[in-house]
Amino acid sequence: MASGFPGGGGIGGGSDLFSGRSMNPNSQTNTPYRTQLSQIFLDSSSQIAHQQQQQQQQQRFHHSPVASYFATSPISTLSPIEFSANNFSPDLPAVSQHQQRYGFPLLQQLRPQPINTGNNSNNPQFQTLQGVPFANSVQSTQPVQMSQKESEKKMMNRLQELEKQLLDDDDDEDEEGSGGDAVSVITNTNSEWSETIQNLISPSSSSSPPSSSSSTTSSTTTSAAICTRPVLMEAAAAIYEGKTDSAAEILSRVVSSGGKGNSEQRLMDYLYSALKSRVNPAENPPPVAELYGKEHAASTQLLYELSPCFKLGFMAANLAILESTLEEEKSNGFHVVDFDIGQGGQYMNLLYALAERLNGSPAVVKITAVPDGSGGEEERERLNSVGKSLRQLAEGLGIALHFNVAAASCCKLGDLSRESLGCEAEEPLAVNFAFKLYRMPDESVTTENPRDELLRRVRAMEPRVVTVVEQEMSGNTAPFLARVNEACGYYGAVLESIEATVAQGEAERGRVEEGVGRKLGNAVACEGRDRVERCEVFGKWRARMGMAGFRAKPLSRAVTESMRARLNSTNRANPGFTVKEDNGGACFGWMGKSLTVASAWR
Repeated sequence: MASGFPGGGGIGGGSDLFSGRSMNPNSQTNTPYRTQLSQIFLDSSSQIAHQQQQQQQQQRFHHSPVASYFATSPISTLSPIEFSANNFSPDLPAVSQHQQRYGFPLLQQLRPQPINTGNNSNNPQFQTLQGVPFANSVQSTQPVQMSQKESEKKMMNRLQELEKQLLDDDDDEDEEGSGGDAVSVITNTNSEWSETIQNLISPSSSSSPPSSSSSTTSSTTTSAAICTRPVLMEAAAAIYEGKTDSAAEILSRVVSSGGKGNSEQRLMDYLYSALKSRVNPAENPPPVAELYGKEHAASTQLLYELSPCFKLGFMAANLAILESTLEEEKSNGFHVVDFDIGQGGQYMNLLYALAERLNGSPAVVKITAVPDGSGGEEERERLNSVGKSLRQLAEGLGIALHFNVAAASCCKLGDLSRESLGCEAEEPLAVNFAFKLYRMPDESVTTENPRDELLRRVRAMEPRVVTVVEQEMSGNTAPFLARVNEACGYYGAVLESIEATVAQGEAERGRVEEGVGRKLGNAVACEGRDRVERCEVFGKWRARMGMAGFRAKPLSRAVTESMRARLNSTNRANPGFTVKEDNGGACFGWMGKSLTVASAWR
């Protein structure tokens, strides 16, 4: 937008209001334009009379505070020479001299003008000065209704009135102390014009409130930051770079949402707590012991029951067990060894599936639960209670079920064998690792490597099938910053899937989300043995199983199709859940992101 002053570039540089040519003082196009403008309104006689009056007023103007201000003002876009006496050509008519001196059209109406918030630079009817439109009276479409003499008289009156307002020395003296020399001479015009010119001449006064507002906003932002992913990732990056003090300073400005809002906001709250634990574990203890507690076990069990991604993983493992133990030998019985049976929900589904497959034929099933050795006698009592519930269900289905809790000696990996677990020589044996291996330390934690040791011991038992169900997440040996990103992506999808499955406000949903928060907190805040859960992606599980001596036993298409049909029948309102095959495994996910993978090995 042009400044409106002759030769003053303003923001976009000046241009001739009629021809669009440059208005630079060195250009020769100014004289013809201004001569033509003056000849339209003034005859030769009135020009001579007015020139004499102008010469007197020029002397007054150049001794006035206005001329002094513009000649020395550090903020004016005009050079001092533009206001010198030598800059007024005696050959130019009076109207042209006025325009060179003041740099805006004198035909502008003095009534308040509307503020132009749009861009009228392409409209020849308007030129703008600091956002205020000026009517182009020369190209006005309104016809002239008065005679030339009356028009000249009216124009002279307007010129004299405007000059009186701009050059009256008495007014300068009266208002000198109220707004500065340059500003005072224009404050008696209409308020909107006055404010606009004042902003142009003295922008510092008009820019003060925005500066104050900006500083207030900056202060507010500095004192309290919203608990958003970019802010928390900035803190995580500082931790990764070893700048713990910087991370602590960032986190000190973060305000938690208090567990309210959508799944993303709750996820950020969990990440915020995890990062605080990472920076200052003494004041904010990370969740370690909690992952072995009853509350966390119960929340994890609810996650398995409420989330289709986890539930279908168990079902796929069951179908793989039935296919491997029944179809090959045409037998009606098998033995399953499970290292983390939980509440027995997986085997309730297994018994139902077996009864449907046998269609009334007698069946004998043996299940051996191996305790992890951390719960002692209380753990054994819990497992016996689970076995009692399963036996009652099996009896109602016409299935003979033998449920055993492995002896304490079997909890030691060195003593684990087919004989110690009570496996008969000829019976089909299946070993189930459903969400078990990711909680066992590997070579990155200890040289003993219990994870690989367990797999080698199971391989020596020569089972018919080994089923593995794990979370599809790279949370084991990934660097800290990558692990934070992975945890946010994975657990964020889990929370979204739960949000789509369970209504907000239900107690079960709250317990599941708290369990997810503990999982994320442990993955982000802890290292070494304190990092209890160490998830791997399916590709790494394939490599690990191969090193232990297993070969893949791809799930049949019937398993995948059965899981897809079950998902479609029970989750028609939630099309975000997906089932797909990947290198022989069945992947279950949310919105295209795999959350769990079920696979079979032999």
